[in-house]
Amino acid sequence: MTRVAQHPIEALFLDRWSPRAMSGEALDRAELDRLFEAARWAPSSMNGQPWRFAFAVAGSPNFATYFDLLVPGNRPWCERAGALVVVLSKTTFDNGKPARTHSFDAGAAWMSLALQGSRMGLVVHGMQGFDYDAARARLGVPEEYAVECMIALGKPGRVEDLPEGYRAREQPSDRKPVEAFAFEGAFPAAE
Repeated sequence: MTRVAQHPIEALFLDRWSPRAMSGEALDRAELDRLFEAARWAPSSMNGQPWRFAFAVAGSPNFATYFDLLVPGNRPWCERAGALVVVLSKTTFDNGKPARTHSFDAGAAWMSLALQGSRMGLVVHGMQGFDYDAARARLGVPEEYAVECMIALGKPGRVEDLPEGYRAREQPSDRKPVEAFAFEGAFPAAE
């Protein structure tokens, strides 16, 4: 599928998508640091930078801990990930006051990481299909942090190496038209 924008935008937005086919090769620290550096420059409320990234690289002692957090539907393709990352966000500012936009800001950091990974030719696939409570417990996440999502990262692999049920989905998806989510004035009445 070729993605087509309704309005003129930069190609990097159309080029980014969430493949599943990965080679199984571990990502090295320099590659991960490039991704985290991109996330570092995301905007945030009061420059609070609430995002945190806990990760495990394929072949490391911690990888099994992260892999075991996944729901069964994500395990068959994530077993060839080069790294698994859990995204967290600090729910308060350093002064203890609530940071209402912590999830929003962490989402901006995730998008920066995703765009950087796409530019690097990596597979970057965000997901909610994992056990959030187990992630908090097993990774020792303090209460003032929200567990937001998990990311599978890797070098591109062959579609043929994916389990049969995942192969047909290995293509960029389309999006709703702008008119479906952007409106002037009050929120539209329910249909």
